[in-house]
Amino acid sequence: MAGARIEHLVTSGTFSLDGGTWDVENNVWIIGDDEEVIVVDAAHDAGAIAEALGGRTLRAIVCTHAHNDHIDAAPALAARTGAPVLLHPDDLPLWKQTHPDRAPDGELAEGQVLEVAGVSLTVLHTPGHAPGAVCLHAPALTALFGGDTLFAGGPGATGRSYSDFPTIVDSIRDRLLTLPRDTVVYTGHGETTTVAAEAPHLQEWLDRGF
Repeated sequence: MAGARIEHLVTSGTFSLDGGTWDVENNVWIIGDDEEVIVVDAAHDAGAIAEALGGRTLRAIVCTHAHNDHIDAAPALAARTGAPVLLHPDDLPLWKQTHPDRAPDGELAEGQVLEVAGVSLTVLHTPGHAPGAVCLHAPALTALFGGDTLFAGGPGATGRSYSDFPTIVDSIRDRLLTLPRDTVVYTGHGETTTVAAEAPHLQEWLDRGF
């Protein structure tokens, strides 16, 4: 059996909030080995994600936050695999906009540890992009699964409902930039980055206030 690894799938769909809709591509991250995995952000295409699993046991579907483009395929993937959908409860109002008749199966909480394929992933509550936004830190993989909290070049957007710029900057400064500098940040959209690459930008973000 091969050791734990990170697999990447890009799915396409739309993001809708506050009356607007935009075409987006999302990163879906699969963490595990040849036997069992966790999916981070079941975006847009449950069939494509299920195919990528290749018959492996799906232990959990982790939602980094509840914007529709990150959770739209979660119930369908759960139905196909029997895996629970996990979400921080502070994002339930956003979740209900997309899935009003289907609640998540379990809650994510600060400090909670998820285990898969011998790897521990610690939940970090990082509000700002959304109230219940979380990241998953996997030291054994030198990895942070950051959702839309931190991108290459700056924080996630905070110009829409349920978001707040000072809060996301606090989350990044206090929870993420304190991680080892070689930690690779696997983002919700676009390219990966590292803690070392993003740390010098903090004052710039504060000055720009976007």
